[in-house]
Amino acid sequence: MSDRISILIITWNRPADLLELLKNLNTQTNFNQVIEEILVLNNASADSYDEVINYINSTPSLKARYIWSDVNLGVAKGRNKLIPLSKGSLLLSIDDDMVFTSPGDMQQLASLFTDPFFKEANTGIITFRVLYYENKEVQVTAFPHKMYDKYAGKPKFLTAYFAGGAHIMKRELIDKTGLYPTDFHYGMEEYELSYRALNAGYTIGYDSRVTVLHKESPLGRAPNYRKLQMQWINKSKVAYRYLPFKYFVTTATAWSWEYLRNAAAHPGAFFSSIWQITKIPFTEKRKTVSKATVEYLRKVEARLKY
Repeated sequence: MSDRISILIITWNRPADLLELLKNLNTQTNFNQVIEEILVLNNASADSYDEVINYINSTPSLKARYIWSDVNLGVAKGRNKLIPLSKGSLLLSIDDDMVFTSPGDMQQLASLFTDPFFKEANTGIITFRVLYYENKEVQVTAFPHKMYDKYAGKPKFLTAYFAGGAHIMKRELIDKTGLYPTDFHYGMEEYELSYRALNAGYTIGYDSRVTVLHKESPLGRAPNYRKLQMQWINKSKVAYRYLPFKYFVTTATAWSWEYLRNAAAHPGAFFSSIWQITKIPFTEKRKTVSKATVEYLRKVEARLKY
C-alpha cells in the first residue's frame, strides 16, 4: 500500500480526550505501514497538556508531533498550519474528542480511494460514520447529506459536502484547490472547500465502513450566538461566491431566521450580521461553479437554498 496517512488534530476539548484518542490510534493495525505521522496543534488552549506531551515524548513509535500556536487560529487557519507540515499522500482530519472503533480502521481509510466506486467517480474527500460516544446513535449533524432519512441506509454514496470532524482527503486535491479559506475563523469552511473541490473535477463521498465515536452530547451543544453569527455570514459568503445569485438570497434569508430562532436575545449581533451580509456583493468576488458542477450538485440532491 503506497498511500500513507497524515493525521491532523486540533485541540478544542479536554486534554484527557486527546490523550485517549492518541492511545486509541496507537492500537491501529500495521501502524507504521499505514500512518505517516500524527500532527497535533494546540490552538492556544489554556488547559494543561502535560500528560499529552509526556505520552507523545515517551511513545516515539506514535510518530506524533506537538505544535503550539500562540493564538487561536480557528478551524480553517489551524488546518492550514498543519497541512504544509504534513508528508502523507492522504490527510485525515479528526476531532480531538473522537475515538476509532476497530484496530483496522486506518487500513480501511487508507484503501477507500481505491474502491472502484470512488475511483471511477474521482472522489477526493470522504466522510465516514460518526456515532455518539454516549449512546452509539448516529450523529446526524455529522452526516454529510441533508436528506438523512433517504441516505442513512446507504453504505456509501456521493454527496455535495464533507463533515469537518471526521474526513479524509487526497493531498493532491489541496495541491489543486489551495488551502482552507483564511477569512473563515469558524463555520462553513468545509462547504467553501467542497465547492472548489467539485469545480476542480473531484467528487465527495461517504463510506460507512469506518466508524468513530464522538464524545459530544447527544443533546448537542447549546447554540452560541457568536458561532451562529459566523455560520450565517460564512454560509452567505459561500453561496455568493460559488452558486447562482438566487441561492445567496435564500441562504442569507433562511439563516437570518435560524439566528433569530436560537439567538434573538442578541439583537446587536443580528443587525451587525445583516450589515456585513449586505456588503458581500460589493466585497466578494464571484467564482460561480461550472455547469457540470451544478449538474452534479443536483444529481446528488444537494440542498442549495440554505
